[in-house]
Amino acid sequence: MEDAIALAAVLQSTDGDVPTRLARYQAEREVEALKLQSAARNRMTWFEHVDRYVDLPPQQFVFSLLTGSQRVSHANQRLRDPAYIAGVDRAIAAQSGVPDRAVPPMFTPFRLRHLTIPNRVAVSPMCMYSAQDGTPDDFHLVHYGSRATGGAGLMFTEMTCVGPEARITPGCTGLWNDVQEAAWKRVVGFVHRAGSTKIALQLGHAGRKGATKLAWEGADQPLPAGGWELIAPSPLPYLPGTSQVPRTMTRADMDAVLAAHVAATKRAARCGFDLLELHCAHGYLLSSFLSPLTNRRADAYGGSIDARCKFPLEVFAAMRAAWPTERPMSVRLSAHDWAPDGNTGDEAVEIARRFQAAGVDIVHVSSGQVVKHERPVYGRMFQVPLSDQIRNALHVPTIAVGNIFEADHVNTIIAAGRADLRAWRGRTWPIRTGRCTPRPSRASPTCRGRCSTTPASSSSSATWRGRPSWR
Repeated sequence: MEDAIALAAVLQSTDGDVPTRLARYQAEREVEALKLQSAARNRMTWFEHVDRYVDLPPQQFVFSLLTGSQRVSHANQRLRDPAYIAGVDRAIAAQSGVPDRAVPPMFTPFRLRHLTIPNRVAVSPMCMYSAQDGTPDDFHLVHYGSRATGGAGLMFTEMTCVGPEARITPGCTGLWNDVQEAAWKRVVGFVHRAGSTKIALQLGHAGRKGATKLAWEGADQPLPAGGWELIAPSPLPYLPGTSQVPRTMTRADMDAVLAAHVAATKRAARCGFDLLELHCAHGYLLSSFLSPLTNRRADAYGGSIDARCKFPLEVFAAMRAAWPTERPMSVRLSAHDWAPDGNTGDEAVEIARRFQAAGVDIVHVSSGQVVKHERPVYGRMFQVPLSDQIRNALHVPTIAVGNIFEADHVNTIIAAGRADLRAWRGRTWPIRTGRCTPRPSRASPTCRGRCSTTPASSSSSATWRGRPSWR
């Protein structure tokens, strides 16, 4: 009926000739058709894999069923039946250790080992490209400190590199020397003093995506001078014909990378970080081992999923052994390569299963950025089904990301058991008891977070330091 009404309106208009009006109709209704197809696909997937959800508590199972299409939400249900949603909220709160209170799911606490995160909102890692020689300074103190005062439950640092040759750009932060350790300790201390927000360090190595210009000077473009040698599981450049061709890693290279991650882990513990995350997503070094598109090795570290996971798991296990037992660890994964013959959600479950066995406490579920020829299927909450699949197939906690831009989205995701935390790239987070006023980025949903977010007062790329890039 909606299609018919829209078609009648277009044909009865006098704006342009008939082919022009039909083209306008196609453009308008195609988006709605895609939304409907996405909802139908989500609903079909729920029923085809209902076995994933049978272990959910009864209230959560029913809510997951009602909202499986992602078109019906927590707020929709509250309008229709406030008493029902109050019951759902009370059940989720009770599961979270808050008895006899109907608390919106996003405001319930969440526990990992000895760490209690006060609410389900996390601040995503945002590469700021504003460090000097890897050292965070006053800019980073303000950047992280301001978000800590906003009240998010957990905040991730940008990908912090384990060595100078592990950086994406010369502006990336690091944790390989005493000066950097002291600077990070200052940031962590302020965050802890500012309120209840917990802070997580994301450690990583850029691999074949390193030695590039600052994002606003040319994202992924190689440095014209002052670069460094790149290493990767296979000699495949990120941008064929443009990027530096990485050298194939030897066992000695692997040992050095592993040792660098362990050394940074010990420094992170001394800094007082609450949680440690290993970056195995977005086509960086360890992600490149996991994907068959970037790992073409013929030795014990390439081929099957077990072989491709071998080195990332070695690194994770060594970090876990060096990280305090009472503090949790996460891993960030690209759960879909969005390219033919790449990893999909099914492979991501198997990869996450291996990290779960190695002791990971929560899986940070992202996707893509592994190869440049990817073709992601974008949409509202487009990566949540991947988090849902991993969480409910393995009974492992997850963090969901990806075009989740309303508090209602967060409440729906948590209440339905599709994730345990929601990472948001919002610039400010004023959160109070029972209230939330997020201000999401205005970046295009098709930019994958790689576009720069410039304040209105800035007139050129040189007038504002630190443009965030979602990594």
